[in-house]
Amino acid sequence: MAKREPEERADNVSISIAEKLANFYHPSSECCIFRMYDDLRRQNEKAYEPSIVAIGPYHRGKAKLQRMEEYKLWYLQQLLNREKNKSVNEYIMAIKELEERARNCYAETIPLESDEFVEMMLLDGVFIIELFCKSIVPELRDKNDHIFQSVPIGYALRRDLILLENQLPFFILVHLFSMIKTDLDLEIIEIALEFLQHSAPEQKLEAPRRISINNIKHLLHLVHSCWCFEFSEMKRNATEKQLEFINSATELQESGIQFKKAEETNLFDINFTSGILEIPLLTIEPEVGESFFTNIVAFEVCPSYDEPRYVCDYAVFMNCLINSSEDVRILRHSGIIESWVGDDAELYSMWHKLFNITTTDTKNFSYSQVFNDVNNHCKRRRNRWMANLKRNYFNSPWAWISFLAATVLLLLTVAQTIFSILSFGKGSFN
Repeated sequence: MAKREPEERADNVSISIAEKLANFYHPSSECCIFRMYDDLRRQNEKAYEPSIVAIGPYHRGKAKLQRMEEYKLWYLQQLLNREKNKSVNEYIMAIKELEERARNCYAETIPLESDEFVEMMLLDGVFIIELFCKSIVPELRDKNDHIFQSVPIGYALRRDLILLENQLPFFILVHLFSMIKTDLDLEIIEIALEFLQHSAPEQKLEAPRRISINNIKHLLHLVHSCWCFEFSEMKRNATEKQLEFINSATELQESGIQFKKAEETNLFDINFTSGILEIPLLTIEPEVGESFFTNIVAFEVCPSYDEPRYVCDYAVFMNCLINSSEDVRILRHSGIIESWVGDDAELYSMWHKLFNITTTDTKNFSYSQVFNDVNNHCKRRRNRWMANLKRNYFNSPWAWISFLAATVLLLLTVAQTIFSILSFGKGSFN
């Protein structure tokens, strides 16, 4: 019996492991919707939390988001009343055929029964499409629809729809849109971008010609692709030299570098020429600010992301410049940053938290040539000498006036001395 006991224990372990292996979830190649890693999420938890609507399973069931669950049902009812030739069962069966593929898009096992999962996909998908269509065609709106009567609700919805953890597989939206009859002569990408137009700072969201509807993973991916496509068209100026980060705006200014707002509309198009660092204007608004940058950077650090990290590179560049609230002040006064979210200290804190979640490839860093040129400029002794002279002796209009007055006085003194010498020599000669 003593020999039998270890064998029984081994059998129990085998059964336990077999059960765990049977229930083990391994992410598929279609996996594209993640939660942010816990320690990185703690850097700025509010930036990942939806404020008004839950899309998908990660934030489903939260008490503060229940009001929009009623809107989801109402929008489905409006759709069915409008599309009388289709029953709710047709939509359910269409989603059911996509259930397994949809589940594979999430990085975690979704603990919902099949019926619950399909219902969630249907309600969320119809809500999003109806929202897009109603925003373009006012005739589709109900007169009691508060979503389109309140500007803050509209901003909150745009923000929530592009959160990393608040996504629906894009093919669900594509399939539902193909089933819904509309008089719109537009594709799903076009109506999505029309609604999300003011979600990204500065640049207008336009779909690049080469974009494929089959390659879009979710709405956040769509916004990222359209926001960054101009930068992807540009020649990335990476170099083979070892990357050396640049100093802060304060230190660069002390080294004689001037900051100038670039006229380019592309936020990422930064150039350095003849001691002048040209950076396009960045406007940080309450609705399009910290949350947008946090989630777009978080998307680039996801395991499924395999393209150049354009926004991460930009975040690293700005974080190098902004090391204190004084650096923010310099960039504001140079017309490079326009902020509507708190003071300089808050903006510094935002970039610091953003940098903490950022990763980038130093060998393919987008601004490595700019960094090299700036650092080489700062290392030249003449540039440092001129900067020190200007900072210590010509740092105000009065200093320049004093210098000019002293120069004029010196020239007059020299002229008087020369005339005296010439007069004395002439007198001696005579």
